[in-house]
Amino acid sequence: MTTTVPALGTRTAEGSALEAVLLDMDGTLVDTEGFWWDVEVEVFKALGHTLDESWRHVVVGGPMTRSAGFLIEATGANIPLAELTVLLNEGFEDRIDHSLPMMPGAARLLAELAAHDIPTALVSASHRRIIDRVLASIGPHYFALTIAGDEVSRTKPYPDPYLLAAAGLGADPARCAVIEDTATGVAAAEAAGCHVVAVPSIAPIAAAERRTVVSSLEEVDLTFLRGLMTEML
Repeated sequence: MTTTVPALGTRTAEGSALEAVLLDMDGTLVDTEGFWWDVEVEVFKALGHTLDESWRHVVVGGPMTRSAGFLIEATGANIPLAELTVLLNEGFEDRIDHSLPMMPGAARLLAELAAHDIPTALVSASHRRIIDRVLASIGPHYFALTIAGDEVSRTKPYPDPYLLAAAGLGADPARCAVIEDTATGVAAAEAAGCHVVAVPSIAPIAAAERRTVVSSLEEVDLTFLRGLMTEML
């Protein structure tokens, strides 16, 4: 986990109750969910196995150990989990070294949050080595706090990463807006008591109480995020 001193005082003259914004990484800020699947397909092909496309929805958005463990069990591949994890991380790193496209609206949103000193955290199920590689491209200065999947005892879909992020920013989880792209991430954020903005990347996500679904981050700005909290004032 890496931190900087978070900006405080997000209650503005307009009475905003938004205390922090917590963002997922893969599929939310950077267009990389497809990268993970492509790497998984390639690695298992080299091991002599073909992945079923339907498994893509099972492994998306979850921790590496869960996704890799599922694929080993589903295919019967003869490879230790630790070895497979290394191969997947190396394959992913190779891909993002060549291309790391940001999701539409992501760069603009990060710049707006920074300009208004909104405490912001990156909360990902990816390992620290992957997060740091991505941060070097999109800008670590946008985040007061970053949490990786291999730095918590229980990662998504458990609430632990989001509870840790809120605590690290000195924010009430109920006053945090979380932006996620998968059902796994949404479940983690909602279990933590946060208000969720879902931007589905691979599989559809239905709207629900304290959950707003949008088609793109281009629909999300600071006014939008503050508006999510007005019902709680």
